[in-house]
Amino acid sequence: MNPEPRPYPPLRLAWLIWGLAALFYVIGFFHRLAPAVMTRELMRDFDISAAALGNLSGFYFYSYWLMQIPTGVLVDSWGARRLLTFGALGSAAGAVLFALSGSMTWACVGRLLIGGCVSVAYVVTLKLAVSWFPVKYFSMISGLGLLAGILGAVTAGVPLRLLVDAFGWRPVMLAAAAATGLIAVVTWVLVRDDPKERGYRSYAPPAAPSEIPARMSAWAGIGQVFRYANTRLLFFIPASLVGSVLTFCGLWGVPYLTTHYGLSTARAAFLTSLLMICWASASPLFGWLSDRLGRRKPLMILGQILAGIGWAALFYAPGLSPVQLTALSAATGLCSASFIICWSFAKESVPAHLAGTIAGVINMGVMLGATVLQPAVGWMLDRRWEGALLDGVRIYSRNAYQAGFGLMMAWILIALVLLCCTRETFGRQAT
Repeated sequence: MNPEPRPYPPLRLAWLIWGLAALFYVIGFFHRLAPAVMTRELMRDFDISAAALGNLSGFYFYSYWLMQIPTGVLVDSWGARRLLTFGALGSAAGAVLFALSGSMTWACVGRLLIGGCVSVAYVVTLKLAVSWFPVKYFSMISGLGLLAGILGAVTAGVPLRLLVDAFGWRPVMLAAAAATGLIAVVTWVLVRDDPKERGYRSYAPPAAPSEIPARMSAWAGIGQVFRYANTRLLFFIPASLVGSVLTFCGLWGVPYLTTHYGLSTARAAFLTSLLMICWASASPLFGWLSDRLGRRKPLMILGQILAGIGWAALFYAPGLSPVQLTALSAATGLCSASFIICWSFAKESVPAHLAGTIAGVINMGVMLGATVLQPAVGWMLDRRWEGALLDGVRIYSRNAYQAGFGLMMAWILIALVLLCCTRETFGRQAT
């Protein structure tokens, strides 16, 4: 007589376990964008220029970018629980180092450690979703993960600015480190890689023996996916819009808006947060519409053009009113969300057995934009600095900002040309 099959895990337990990974992703986004509302304090305390500030912020992206493909390998070999716990502990240590640093060198090391450790968060949420939830929930949970990240971006806007005004940036960063350390402890106690470890039935499909050698040769797959022209093109294309959003909202948007539009830091942080919220909210819509039409390329081209117009208006249109700035921020965020189609476009451009590898490669490309543009814009600002200071902090002219943001516009235009060279997949998987 066959034993009674074990039940699937209750949803409340599944949401608790997944929620801890999502909470860590919130903290990762918080650290990603935190320098945007602390530019004056960081430049003053470390006595640095715009280029140096861009590098300080960029150290997060350097390690985050390099860890994208290794993270996919580690989550399979270490397991989600162990990787999430060590990631949270490492990022907490990085935040402490950043908060207590007395020199630029140690601050950069702290940011480097934070970026490398929080890079595991989103992959872990997806890994846990496969085991703990029915497959019909996977797309919804993937979207919820992105929204969780944007929640972290919002907390790095107005709330962080108010906390920095009240307590200073170093105590706030130490508090964030303490919260991350607490997540690490709770994760180790509660999270399990698979429901079987809690006595429940797993939703994860059993691995076929033929999949094991494919997983062991994952590194070889990187070279294979780059043989396809769409891979090479899509590696650079989405980075233009993602890099622009994270460079403007994550570092240079707030000082630009406060200096040249007379906005308070809190109001400027609200506008950058609004752009991020619209960016995240429109992403599922672009994905759904692309699936509905069975086309990838036209929607990406349309979004690229409209987003480019929005960015150009934010940077170069003279005398915008607060209402116009708000409307432009929202519209630009909405149109910039067209980048999300790149995941389906890339996956369909290579054979199905390379789906995991292409995801890691495109994710590296997506993060390339902010990795390059944040320090590059700072470098251009310093080249155009006219010598103005306020409380020992460099003040940059509108022309300097426009020259720096011109680098973003150049990438958007180049990406549009590359996008026109891609091959449409019509929603069908390559063989």
